[in-house]
Amino acid sequence: MTGSGTTERLVFVGDSITDAGRDRADATSLGDGYVRLVAAALPGAQVRNLGIGGDRAVDLEARWDRDVAASAPDVLTLYVGVNDTWRRFDADDRTSAEDFEATYRRLLDRVPGSPRLVLVEPFLLPVRPEQQGWLDDLAGKREVVGRLAAETGATLVPLHTVLTAAAAGDAGAQALAPDGVHPTPAASQLIADAWLAAHRSGAPSAADGGAKRSA
Repeated sequence: MTGSGTTERLVFVGDSITDAGRDRADATSLGDGYVRLVAAALPGAQVRNLGIGGDRAVDLEARWDRDVAASAPDVLTLYVGVNDTWRRFDADDRTSAEDFEATYRRLLDRVPGSPRLVLVEPFLLPVRPEQQGWLDDLAGKREVVGRLAAETGATLVPLHTVLTAAAAGDAGAQALAPDGVHPTPAASQLIADAWLAAHRSGAPSAADGGAKRSA
């Protein structure tokens, strides 16, 4: 956390779930998803949305220095992975769990400064029979995110677990993500709530004695 009287700078980087229709020509635009809801819940924070729809881990890597290195975050949230699965099934462009991990590690190695890290587990809520087969592929990416959070002392948001449990209730998957991936407003609120719960858990940053980032 920042010192007393200092505005905390929260930076979110990821794919369309973070982007959520933000105006990329306006640095203050937060989109209509979970980032906007987090900002509303933390009015004293300075929030920056750097999500871009369609991004995979390699796409984040290509723009990391330009977009993230200059953002000077106190808290950096990294949320990526579902497109690394999706492209396998809609474009025959496979990203193995090993390649995903190698790219993700390089991103963490290039985090600017010593912000508190929040890593968000990618989620998928199958709404079509063929999407059941995506879950095995995504599971490898989810495992990577969880393991790297543990290695680096980052805060983990177990989002797939949270939303899968919610989808098992009365609303069902369709009410949370009609295509299995992109959240409705109700699901965006669940994502924001999960992020806020993790943020308030007080996980230490590397500067506060958290685990060293992976090589």
